[in-house]
Amino acid sequence: MTTQFGHYLLEPLLSLQSYQSKRISSYDRTGANRDFITIEPGQTATIAEIAGPGCIKHLWVTIHSKDPLYPRTTVLRAFWDHEKKPSVECPIGDFFGVGHARVNHFQSLPLNMVTGGRALDNNKAAMNCFFPMPFKKHARLEVTNESSEPLASFYYYVDYEQHPSLPDELAYFHACWNRENPTQGYYSFDLTPQQLNEEKKNLTGKDNYVLLEAEGKGHYVGCVVSIQNVMMWNAIHTWFGEGDDMIFIDGEPFPPSLHGTGTEDYFCAAWGFPSGHHSGLFHGVSLAGNTQDWSGKWTVYRFHLESPITFRKSIRVTIEHGHDNNRADDWSSVAYWYQTEPHKPFVLLPVSKRLPRP
Repeated sequence: MTTQFGHYLLEPLLSLQSYQSKRISSYDRTGANRDFITIEPGQTATIAEIAGPGCIKHLWVTIHSKDPLYPRTTVLRAFWDHEKKPSVECPIGDFFGVGHARVNHFQSLPLNMVTGGRALDNNKAAMNCFFPMPFKKHARLEVTNESSEPLASFYYYVDYEQHPSLPDELAYFHACWNRENPTQGYYSFDLTPQQLNEEKKNLTGKDNYVLLEAEGKGHYVGCVVSIQNVMMWNAIHTWFGEGDDMIFIDGEPFPPSLHGTGTEDYFCAAWGFPSGHHSGLFHGVSLAGNTQDWSGKWTVYRFHLESPITFRKSIRVTIEHGHDNNRADDWSSVAYWYQTEPHKPFVLLPVSKRLPRP
């Protein structure tokens, strides 16, 4: 999109800003090159504590651990304005856009990972988040190591702006993680081919996979969804998609205001993610399995940055797991949204229930 003076993302550069630019990082305070912290098993490190008003604009981390599952056993939390329950609570790898305790190279507008070669072989990546995170009084970012191995090297930047004031009705950034392993599908080993292909109907959405249930006033800005194809025993139908997205606004009945046509359609693809790995600004596949039979581990993302989905009282973001919720696969997700406080509390599953399938 262009304006009188150029691209809409670059036009703000023409105006002088009233904020002060600040950074908190893990740099070596002694002047040496040990520019990281170590987080021991069970330990929580506060990586940033900031007085407001302000807005975090960029979060960068990279991690070394002997535990290959550290992207799922490491938890990122964010608290705004001295709240007791976090507004962000996610496994760190999923938060930055790739699930299954994996890292992979991909680029989107709000999230990316930078990796390749030996770093990728060792499950290491630079992880970046550009979602703005405003706060009026106070911000606290925490990282908890729930592995049995230390996070031997945890590097980070927290780039933020210090503002003279912020709007009275502020929309705060939120992110939460969810998982169903497996989803409750009605396929079974003893169904005949005819039964597998029978047309079913979903006229309620009640058994859909739930990405987000929030209460208050705000807007939903997108999600990262990770799927492991568990039902590969069924050679008749290996495709894990065909699930319609259904987004219910302010407690509305079925059919919802936003009803889609299929899993890959919601993620702005078609015909079963034929491209495999794909990096787009608003949508993509950050981790791809086998594009021939859809086996393996997948992570896909969709960000509603062009038009966030608004709600005044509540929102329920759901998607079918297979047509009419017929499939029993491993689904997990991160939902991202902004809303006024207070928010509906959410609970992160214990580490034993977050670990990926072999």
